[in-house]
Amino acid sequence: MISAYWTIGRYDAVVTLEAPSERAALKALMRWGDYLNTETLVAVPREEAVKLLG
Repeated sequence: MISAYWTIGRYDAVVTLEAPSERAALKALMRWGDYLNTETLVAVPREEAVKLLG
């Protein structure tokens, strides 16, 4: 886990984490599946996104 924030609005919290793959991240999040509703987003650093578009 990199960071955690309590929020006001649609979601109660935002947690950022780093994993070697989306599959590994999903496996870690599935442990909490019975207790939480989650929405998972894949984030790409700006520099990598620019390279992909170039």
